[in-house]
Amino acid sequence: MLFRQLFDPESSTYTYLVADPTTRQAALIDPVLEQLERDLTLVKELGLTLTHVLETHVHADHVTASGQLREHTGCQVVASQGGASCADRHVRHGERVKVGELSFQVLSTPGHTDDSVSYLLGDRVFTGDALMVRGTGRTDFQNGDAGQLYDSITRTLFTLADETLVYPAHDYKGRTVTTIGEEKRFNPRLAGKDRAAFIQLMDELHLPPPKKLDIAVPANRSCGLGPALPQV
Repeated sequence: MLFRQLFDPESSTYTYLVADPTTRQAALIDPVLEQLERDLTLVKELGLTLTHVLETHVHADHVTASGQLREHTGCQVVASQGGASCADRHVRHGERVKVGELSFQVLSTPGHTDDSVSYLLGDRVFTGDALMVRGTGRTDFQNGDAGQLYDSITRTLFTLADETLVYPAHDYKGRTVTTIGEEKRFNPRLAGKDRAAFIQLMDELHLPPPKKLDIAVPANRSCGLGPALPQV
């Protein structure tokens, strides 16, 4: 498997390029509009064919590049059943997305948003904003639900093998990866806390809204395409 972890410094977003070395087919997970040229260049340099964009949810802190990537490459945009209507394929829990000989298993992990999914591929899982390194996504907008997020993490993600690598959509402290076992033991929002304690903690965060909330959410519901957005 060919794997690259890419970073957008403005939104602290990780985008992942995953490719099958045999067929040279590739997927980008959670691409960022401002990094479109970077991602297209890397795909070309590595001799890959971009066949899929996998969205973990409708993002509120950056605009997706999925629509423009589709226009440039003809790739298929994949989102959850409750995700953006502009996606080419809407997937449910347990479904698989084939990228060459690679097979991503869809895990329904709502709570940060009601459309959140994670993608399990072999020894790693791409968790979007559901589970982060020593943290979780917030639950105070886009139909977020703290109890639902606790259930998604403890009943779905934490049932994976402890050695499973966790690749989140964001990190704000320079950390790149964690494991399921580490987060069970050391995540301060989850370790030693029951559902009620987690809900109380999340309700008391009182975080400011994401800077791009009013722009990003409607833009991402149209795959990042719109008259007010730059066309690259």
